[in-house]
Amino acid sequence: MGRQDGSDRTVSTDAVDDSTATLLHIDLDAFFASVELLDHPELVDRPVIVGHRSGRSVVTAANYVARRYGVNSAMPMAIALRRCPSAVVLEPHMSRYKDYSARVMRIFGDFTPLVEQLGIDEAFLDVAGARRLHGSPAEIGAQIRARVVAETGLTCSVGAASTKFVAKMASGRAKPNGLLVVPADDTLAFLHPLPVAALWGVGATTEQTLIGQGLRTIGDLAAIPLAALQKSVGEASGRKLHDLAWGRDPRAVTVEHEEKSVGHEVTFEHDVTDVARLRSELLRQSDAVAARLRRAGLVGRCVVLKLRYADFSTVTRSRTLAEPTDVGRRIYEEAAASFGVLAARGIRVRLIGVRVEQLSDGDGAGVALWDPDDDWRGAERAVDSLTARFGRGTVRPASLLEPSAREPGTREPGTREPGTREPAAGPSDQPKPDRG
Repeated sequence: MGRQDGSDRTVSTDAVDDSTATLLHIDLDAFFASVELLDHPELVDRPVIVGHRSGRSVVTAANYVARRYGVNSAMPMAIALRRCPSAVVLEPHMSRYKDYSARVMRIFGDFTPLVEQLGIDEAFLDVAGARRLHGSPAEIGAQIRARVVAETGLTCSVGAASTKFVAKMASGRAKPNGLLVVPADDTLAFLHPLPVAALWGVGATTEQTLIGQGLRTIGDLAAIPLAALQKSVGEASGRKLHDLAWGRDPRAVTVEHEEKSVGHEVTFEHDVTDVARLRSELLRQSDAVAARLRRAGLVGRCVVLKLRYADFSTVTRSRTLAEPTDVGRRIYEEAAASFGVLAARGIRVRLIGVRVEQLSDGDGAGVALWDPDDDWRGAERAVDSLTARFGRGTVRPASLLEPSAREPGTREPGTREPGTREPAAGPSDQPKPDRG
């Protein structure tokens, strides 16, 4: 996959047979930073970082100029500014990103109904059925890029291939503002020279394991017998990596979005050791998660607690319920039980979060005949009604009525650490790190 600073950009320049490359991956370039620069054209040629100038915040996004200094999303802001002292820091505006994302996705929909939105700034498109009306895949990619620029002022990169995996890799190589077509017959020639880290599922640990065996490129990995690969990285991972190394990816573009989790988390300006304060934050987040579940008509069976300590180590603990729930009190009790085990050891907490997984339709599915949370559910739905009428915060638990001891600069509950994505009841309720 191409470097994030665009220094190894590769694009299609000559006529290429794109008849087999009907799957497009389209990724907006440095999306958050590009949206901010629409209001600051004088900064286009300067290094720009999107994020909060707080000492504990992280980089939400960086433009390509800043990336050449080694600045990347999710990096602590303090490190980013040491690497690039001349960078201009701009505050993020999430509502604007959502608005521009919606505009771009509507453009995609004008070319094909088969659009699979991956996040706020990228999507897969199947254009096999659009060729008669709009031209070849390469022509469709070019038309989309032109419309995005004309209608939003933003640029995007397009990868076209016969599989989703290769299309995504191609768009990464084409960044910024490029188009790269990989015909089916050229798939292995494209893949095999790339480093093994370019494969989906190869993180830092797996990469070191593979390199330790002399497997530095995807071609090296493809050449090793499957059994030997599985012995090193496990049966399932070995099979997946082997298939990808040979360009095998049967996944089709999926239009429907299946929600996997709903969560909230907060990063504190200063490490917190006060257990009572952390429990209060858990209660606040649990109520917020439950409210979002109810708004989406969902219930969940697995409650996950996430803690990040002062040394940046992160732990998660999950508890599975007998029956799925959308009740904040139940979510809190499960998260608090997990927290109690960890808190007993003495902790300095940088981040705390709660999420609910294993979601399903909340229309009575899976609810027991006798529901111990029925009273709480009724009370919380009454709060939902009051909130809808009078606004958020009108009614809340008595334990949350005292003024918060939150440190200056701490975000409100329900927000996420910049550079992280909050799984939500919709395809882009909170954006992922802007790596485009």
